[in-house]
Amino acid sequence: MPAASAAHAVPPGRTRLITRPFRARRIRRALFCPQILVLGLIASAGAAPMARAQDAAVKEAPARSSVAAEIRAQVGGKLRDFYGPRGFWPVWVEKDAVGPQADALLKLIDSAEADGLKPGNYDPKGLRRAIEDADGSGDPKALARAELALSKSFAKLVADMRAPSRAVKMRYLDPEVEPRDPGPADILRAAAVTSSFEDYVEKAGWMSPFYMQLRKARAGYGKTWANLPDVAVPTGLKLKPGAKGPGVGALRERLGLSPGGGYDKALAAKVKAFQGDHGLTPDGIAGPQTVTALNRGPKYYARALALNMERTRLLPGPWVRHVVVDAASARLWYYSGGKLDGTMKVVVGAKESQTPMMAGMIRYATLNPYWNVPPDLVERKIAPKILDGASLQKMNYEALSDWSANPQKLNQSSIDWQAVASGRQELRVRELPGRSNSMGRMKFMFPNDLGIYLHDTPSRDLFGKPARQFSNGCVRLEDAPRLGKWFFGKTLTTDSDTPEQHRPLPQPVPVYLTYLTAASGKDGVAFRPDVYGRD
Repeated sequence: MPAASAAHAVPPGRTRLITRPFRARRIRRALFCPQILVLGLIASAGAAPMARAQDAAVKEAPARSSVAAEIRAQVGGKLRDFYGPRGFWPVWVEKDAVGPQADALLKLIDSAEADGLKPGNYDPKGLRRAIEDADGSGDPKALARAELALSKSFAKLVADMRAPSRAVKMRYLDPEVEPRDPGPADILRAAAVTSSFEDYVEKAGWMSPFYMQLRKARAGYGKTWANLPDVAVPTGLKLKPGAKGPGVGALRERLGLSPGGGYDKALAAKVKAFQGDHGLTPDGIAGPQTVTALNRGPKYYARALALNMERTRLLPGPWVRHVVVDAASARLWYYSGGKLDGTMKVVVGAKESQTPMMAGMIRYATLNPYWNVPPDLVERKIAPKILDGASLQKMNYEALSDWSANPQKLNQSSIDWQAVASGRQELRVRELPGRSNSMGRMKFMFPNDLGIYLHDTPSRDLFGKPARQFSNGCVRLEDAPRLGKWFFGKTLTTDSDTPEQHRPLPQPVPVYLTYLTAASGKDGVAFRPDVYGRD
């Protein structure tokens, strides 16, 4: 189903990062999946035993402190749904003072323009006054007022930061990953069970690490490159250190240097820096690729950054146990308990058979899998070999009567291979399990109608390439057994050679297939080639 197709009410004054063209526009009400977030937090190994013990204690003795009693007296509306079940125990007040998590929230609010939001919508002045009054007096009523004001602003900020843009489409395969409206109680409950509320707020733990890293890198990129002159550099030239002429002058001006002078060390350093920040080889030579990148102009890169910020906004925070596959960098990451558990290279779809942007639930693994060969490959690859005298059996294939769960096996001699090779007849062929099977030893399934899944592979050479867009759309894993161990908590093994042994995951895990052509790099933003042409 298409991502977030329903219309939602839009509070006034909110803007989003992507503009059409480059104008502020309104956003929908915040959407994300609180069920996965809260359950993931509670189930994660990183959830603090202290937090669980405190929740249990406050249920046994509700409102046992004077601050809790004042919260009970003052709280109303949707915030009461959060505070009531926890005995009105505070999350912002510690030892009769407002805790450091409030400072982290104010810092985040002050920088909300980086998220396309207006800081004033979250009342930073009112929060500072409430905190000052509470800390200055130590009065339980003042502390309770500050507590509730912080929770209100926090819940609103989180909901708005998570709000997706209509400009980015993600296909959601399962209701568990489909965005939903979060209430304040959902947002606060997810925060309250983390191991450190202060760290959770400071790092915006409800957002994907990809988002927060790109958010920071984008700010640095803007200071370095966004305000340079949009001057066209002549094409068809290869400008090197020591060169002079009009082309060099335009290059110097484009990179913020004085037009006079040649291709000196200062210009070479600027060219290298530009190349490094824009996904090019930093050799200090302004060749065709570098000149093309320069001539795209600052607005192109501003929009690319905004677009990729919105793509990362669709991903969950690290407290949700989940997997991310980025088709642009051909890499996979997996998270749980507020941290990155591992990463690996992958091979993803080629330009002609792209890996789509979609999210679903990985529900089971299949050991000793068959590989159902796509019909176009049967037509182009297998049928010509049979016509040249090859044997299906020796190639470890078998032909089947149809695509049902219980097809009949066909004799090679009974098939009109000329019709298959010409495309007049579609034939189901599958590769039998074994060491050379294209699926390798295992595959991980999130059911979908496109036949996309994560799988092992016997072919290792492609993992050594910097660009790894070669598959028919599926995701080939550099280390499938390692990911399997993370899914199941143990090494996956088989007791026999029986094909298609299905193993349900102890707990289904969300997987997000995305496409990030701009991300955080070693020294700031790292732009990547738009292989799929989606930007």
